[in-house]
Parts: sequence; C-alpha cells; structure tokens
Amino acid sequence: MGIEFQKMIPAETVVWDPETDETLVCLDVHQETHDVKSFTFASPEGKRFNFDAGQYFLFDFPIGPDGESRCYSISSSPHRENAFTVTVKRVLGGKVSNWLHDNLVPGTTVKGQGPLGHFIRPKGQKTKLLLLFGGSGITPVMSITRDLADRYEPLDIVFLHAARTPADLIFRNDLSGLATRMKGLRLQLLPETVAGELSWPGLTGRISPEFMKLAVPDIAERVVMCCGPAPFMAAARSITAALGVPSSNYIEESFDAAVIDEPGLNVEVQPAGKIYQVEFSKQKKTLAVCPDQTVLAAAKKGSIRLPSSCANGVCGTCKSKLVSGSVEMNHNGGIRQREIDAGMFLPCCSKPLSDLVIER
Repeated sequence: MGIEFQKMIPAETVVWDPETDETLVCLDVHQETHDVKSFTFASPEGKRFNFDAGQYFLFDFPIGPDGESRCYSISSSPHRENAFTVTVKRVLGGKVSNWLHDNLVPGTTVKGQGPLGHFIRPKGQKTKLLLLFGGSGITPVMSITRDLADRYEPLDIVFLHAARTPADLIFRNDLSGLATRMKGLRLQLLPETVAGELSWPGLTGRISPEFMKLAVPDIAERVVMCCGPAPFMAAARSITAALGVPSSNYIEESFDAAVIDEPGLNVEVQPAGKIYQVEFSKQKKTLAVCPDQTVLAAAKKGSIRLPSSCANGVCGTCKSKLVSGSVEMNHNGGIRQREIDAGMFLPCCSKPLSDLVIER
C-alpha cells in the first residue's frame, strides 16, 4: 500500500498583503562579487510572501529629505516564503546603490511595495528556455532558475550569462552547484575579457549571431527571456529575431530610464481641446500639458525632475501626491488602491482632466 503525503499548512498562516503591507526588515547582507551584494528581507510580523519568480519589489529608502524609490528584482526562489532576496550592483555615482552597499545592515527597516511585474516564465513543462542576460540582469533569471530547481520539473534550459570579466559573473559558484544537480540546465558563461583570470577555459567577447548559433543551435525552438542594460537587450532582440525566434517567444525586462516622449505623440501639434496648467509645487514650475499627453512625458519635456523607470504604470517609481485636480490614470499594478484613495497617482500613465497641482 502506497503512502500519501499531504502538505501541512499552518492554520493561521498570515500572508503578506501587497495592498496594505509595506514594512520590511533586512535579515542578511551577503557579498556576491567585488561590487554586488544580496540583501534579504522579511516581514517584521512574520508574514509569508507569495510571489512568482521574475517579479520585483518597489522600495522606498530613507535617502535625502524626500527619500528615494527604486525597483529591484527578486533573486531568491519563491519556495522560500518567509523571506526574499534582492541583489544589487554598486553603480558609480549611483545614489541608491551606493547607499545600500554602505548603509543597509541587518535590522534596518525600509518600505516596500510588491510583488510586482510580469517577467514570468511561460507555464508548461515542455517549454524550452533560453535565459539570456547581461550583468546584474541575472537577478530575475536567477529566481526563475532557483524556482525550477526547487520544483524538480523536467526542463531544458540554456543559461547564458554575459559579463564584463569572470569576476563580474554573479552567482558563479551557485550556478555551478545548480548545474551539477539540474540535468537539463546548460551554462554558457561569456565574459567580455579575461582580466584577472588568465586561465579562463571558455570563449570571450560579446553576444553575436555567430556566437549564438554556436552556443544555442536550436535557438529558434526556444522561448527567450532577456534582461540587462538597454544596449545589451537591443542587441539580443536583433540577434534572436535574425536567428528565427518569433517576437511572441521573446520576453524582456528592463528598468532603464523612461522614454521622454510618448510614441506617436507630436508635441508640436496641439490636439483639439483645452490645454491644462500643471504645477509642480516643490520645484515652483508650471507646464502647459495637452489632454492626450501623460504628465510624465510633459514633465520630462519641461526638464522637471521626476523619478521614473518603466513609464507604463508597472513599477510605481514616479508615484506622486496629487494636491488638486483630476487625472485619467490607466496603471498596471504600480499603485495600490489605498494610495489612490489617499491622493497618490502615477504621472507616467495619467493624463490631465483639469489643471493640476502636484507635490513634486
């Protein structure tokens, strides 16, 4: 007679609520490479996190008089529900990354909103994947790989990590261990140069059609998930398309700076209708904004300092207080209902319906 095992779930399991919860406490800081650290967070109340591999959190850090908001992808497995980890590269001149590396220690509390984002692998055990990324773009892909390792599902994955040097290959030791026990995982590590490691046994350089055909000969049969700096992703998009990957099988994630102008919007030609006055109270500036123009696009055009990342209502980085007036907002999960009720809005996906005063 076979024995059936049933997953035991505590009767009083309390789950982190993305709509109401926001306080996080740092549990651990781990040095991954010379300029990359991983920060692990938990709920002070012991709440469990329910997220999909590939998602991210929007953090509010106590930096400067107004604080700073940044999006960081989760690098840990969703099966470790008591905590999650984000991995951050120190950027030269980066206000937030340097503050994190220099100041964030276990016991520090910060505000966070999430999980957010749609960079999630297609469901289906038979899906062949190419996880393609550059530098710190590894973080969401590492979460996906750890998730698959914990699931023990049949898989066929090519994991292609491009970096500046071997010393910049994040999670290098972890990946070696995963590749040992995940029979369907094939690692391709591509440093641009071998500085500091002259005995490097593999190829070097940048991704190219020639390299991709050699490293992933069946690339046209795979779903490609790509993350990294904008130039890297532009090259990846072009190369994979040329090698037969349909656009429907290409998924990418990026938090580069938002585009200043909206596609298809000619700011020299005013659409019919009233032109609204939008005042940014802290910067003491007022702009004329068209009814068909988002507040963020107008702000960027008018040299208004306004933080932003995704530009389509997903990340919440541009979240601002609407002191007066009304907008038409079409967001994609980057703001909670209670924040909307409190007068907050996302300029990146909001068009004015009246004159506005914004606390920025």
